[in-house]
Amino acid sequence: MENKPKVVVLGGGTGLSVLLRGLKQYPVDITAIVTVADDGGSSGRLRLDYDMPPPGDVRNVIAALSEVEPLVERMFQHRFTTGNGLSGHSLGNLLLAAMHDITGDFLTGIRELSRVLNVRGQVLPAAKKSVMLSAIFEDGSIVQGESKIPLENKKIDRVFLTPADMEPLRESVKAIQAADLIVIGPGSLYTSILPNLLVKGIADAIKAADVPRVYICNVMTQSGETNGYSAADHIQAIIDHVGIDILDIAIVNNESIPEEFLELYREEGAEQVLCDTENLGRLGIRVICDNIIQYGTLVRHDSKRVSDLMMSLLQK
Repeated sequence: MENKPKVVVLGGGTGLSVLLRGLKQYPVDITAIVTVADDGGSSGRLRLDYDMPPPGDVRNVIAALSEVEPLVERMFQHRFTTGNGLSGHSLGNLLLAAMHDITGDFLTGIRELSRVLNVRGQVLPAAKKSVMLSAIFEDGSIVQGESKIPLENKKIDRVFLTPADMEPLRESVKAIQAADLIVIGPGSLYTSILPNLLVKGIADAIKAADVPRVYICNVMTQSGETNGYSAADHIQAIIDHVGIDILDIAIVNNESIPEEFLELYREEGAEQVLCDTENLGRLGIRVICDNIIQYGTLVRHDSKRVSDLMMSLLQK
C-alpha cells in the first residue's frame, strides 16, 4: 500500500474548514490541529458546564473532513434556535460533549465520533484541556477571553495563554514531527492561529521540522483584530509571538476583489489584505501571490486552487 504524504494543518474557524474540504479530495494523509481557546456561544457554555475543551472548531473540522450523506452533515451542524437550554447549541457540539462525558476524554470522544462520521484524516486539539486567551492592547489595557478580544476594537500588541505552560497533546506534536508539509491557516490571526502556536511545544516542533512550512494568509482583514493589516503584517505578528524560522512560504491572494463585495465588507469594518511583496521579501519568506479566491455570499479561499498549490509543494 502506497504511503500517502502527510499534511498537518493548524488553525480554526471557517477558513480551516474551507481548506480541508478541498484538501480531502487529494491523496494525502490529513491531520488537523485545532485551537482550544474558544469561549463564546455554545462552545463556551459546554466548556464551563462539562469542564471540557470547546467543541465548536473541532465540530466544524469534523464536518469538513467527514464523508457522509449531506443530510447527516446538516444534522451534525444543525443549531437549535428554540428550546429552554437547547437554544444556541449545535447538535455536533452536544454530541462531542456527550462523547467527552461517556469516555472521560476529549480526544477519545473526537476519535469515536470521527469513526461514526467517516472522517477522512484525524482531528486533534492542540491541547487536552481548555486554555484562556487574553490580549494586551497597544494602550496597555488587557482583556480576557477569545470572544471578547475583537469587541474591544483596539490595536492588539500581543495575545497570551493561561496557563502559559499548557502541555501540548502528544499526538499533535508527533503529527507535526512526521509531517511532509505543515500548513498554518487560514483563520483569524489572533484568535485561531496564534492560540495553536502559543501552546507549549507546538511552535518548537514546527521550527524543528525539515519540511515546507506554509502560511495561508487571510483574504480580508477582520474588524477588531487585524484592521489595516497587510499580508506582511500578519506574518510579522506570528514572528513577534513565536520567533523567526517558523515559516518558509506564504500564499497570498493578489486578485483585486470586485467593489460590490468590498462594500459589504466595509460595512463590517473589513478590507482586502494587500499582497505587499516587498515587505514580505524582507521577512525572508518565499511568497506565492496568486488568484486563490472564489465568490459566493462571501469572499472565501478557493479550496481547490489552494489545495493544488499544496500538492505542488509536496511534489517538489
